[in-house]
Amino acid sequence: MIPTVDWKQGKVILVDQTKLPLEVVFNEYSDYRDVTGAIRDLVVRGAPAIGVTAAMGVALGAQGIEAQDGKEFLKKLEPICNHIASARPTAVNLFWAIRRMQAFAECLKDQTVPRIKESLVQESIRMKEEDIAVNRAMGSYGAEFVQDGDTILTHCNAGSLATAGFGTALGVVYAAHERGRQIKVFADETRPILQGARLTAWELMQEGIDVTLITDNMAGYFMQKGMIDLVVVGTDRTVANGDVANKIGTYSVAVLAKEHGIPFFVAAPTSTIDFSLASGDLIPIEERDASEVTRVFDRVQVAPEGVRAANPAFDVTPARYITAIVTEKGAFRPEDLHQLQDPQADLEKLRFRPDH
Repeated sequence: MIPTVDWKQGKVILVDQTKLPLEVVFNEYSDYRDVTGAIRDLVVRGAPAIGVTAAMGVALGAQGIEAQDGKEFLKKLEPICNHIASARPTAVNLFWAIRRMQAFAECLKDQTVPRIKESLVQESIRMKEEDIAVNRAMGSYGAEFVQDGDTILTHCNAGSLATAGFGTALGVVYAAHERGRQIKVFADETRPILQGARLTAWELMQEGIDVTLITDNMAGYFMQKGMIDLVVVGTDRTVANGDVANKIGTYSVAVLAKEHGIPFFVAAPTSTIDFSLASGDLIPIEERDASEVTRVFDRVQVAPEGVRAANPAFDVTPARYITAIVTEKGAFRPEDLHQLQDPQADLEKLRFRPDH
């Protein structure tokens, strides 16, 4: 698995996902404004990867601050954080990571400025390492629902490329594969950016996992034919009632799965859960440039010139369509998810298991 995001010699390193699968290119960033642009332009995408990249962007911006003390440093750090936060509106990890970095810096305000700067770098690296550990734990819980011989449908890309490593939805696939399960994956192409075709299919092939690429509107056909055993997707934001925002088209897949009696699982690290929002109706949905719909990779025109096009990047899948939400703390029914806020909650009793 290639590294999605890294910190090396004072620079943020990102694999350029706009170039995959035809080229494997690593971009170096020495300015936090360019890191913000990389998030906005989908050089890096996927909620966990965006979060780690944002943290490293904050650390990078901090290196250029000139301040006499911690108080002045914190004041100058705020506009850097605000700039990075403006990159994209839906993935909650972006804001979670920035808040964590700000809170960490606040705790260090009595330290010397050089010490604060170095500590922020180390904190961002620690967040990367934590994300990989979280994904592996989540994959282990999710693999319990995968049987030998299963065919899994996934939508968009929620693999190592969407995280700091290993993956969320594909982390479940990888964990099942590591356990020796003979599995197959159907990957939706995921229009209009084709993350499934370009990234998911490529990732799975690199790992030697049997993958079949299908267009988004083929999912119902293969479900009707009895060729899909379960669906596993990622999420960019999950809210208190268990509603989930994921790549546009996820809702359609969930409805189809419900109609055909197919389990629908969401792999959601707790960093993607936004308990401040009561329902998915409150999730801000990013509207991207219409040219992504009317053109392919901004090169080939596929629609009449001047036609109006809509391009919401995400949709919301209501909790009633979701079998369970898999986190690094276990799998839970959507209606039980809110109890993760309670430090006294008995998670062992709450966990959703394959025998349910």
